[in-house]
Amino acid sequence: MNTYVAPESWTSPEFSIRSYHAGDGPLLREATNSSFDHLKATMPWALRDQTEEEALSLVRRFRARYLMAEDFVMGIFSPAGDELLGGTGFHLREGGLESGNAEVGMWIRAERAGQGLGTRVLRAMLAWGFDEWPWQRIAWKASADNVPSQRVAEKAGMQPEGVLRSHLIVPDGSRRDTALYAALRSEWQAES
Repeated sequence: MNTYVAPESWTSPEFSIRSYHAGDGPLLREATNSSFDHLKATMPWALRDQTEEEALSLVRRFRARYLMAEDFVMGIFSPAGDELLGGTGFHLREGGLESGNAEVGMWIRAERAGQGLGTRVLRAMLAWGFDEWPWQRIAWKASADNVPSQRVAEKAGMQPEGVLRSHLIVPDGSRRDTALYAALRSEWQAES
């Protein structure tokens, strides 16, 4: 059994990043439903007309996995905590905690996209990840067609590592190439 206790939150004057709680279901539902057309191409968990029960189930699973140190899905909340601006997290897709590797995932709600919020959140995730979490390497993957997502990684200071050809099947059933970026703790700390 893993005994790692993950940090709970990171805050700034503009947003906070934290683990979901059961009461966050309505915020997730509203953000997902208002952004469905924006999310559907790349976020398989996004459902059209997500119900309260579906959103509550999601946040409960996110929280349980967070507490069990199996995956670290988080929300990006407004300073008052009354609006979900998007979602992020440290995902253990490159091995368990012992590997020291995490992949940051992110989505920004449609009306907030394209305003630099994603870059600011990714910078926060990198700083927090290398300061308070055990990560030695943090990766970012984006559809090779999603130039804005790739620009977020570049603006945040991540290094391109290549393209994984025909890497994933997306919700519409087609295959996509994936651009891979990463940041290393040793490089991040040297630049800070």
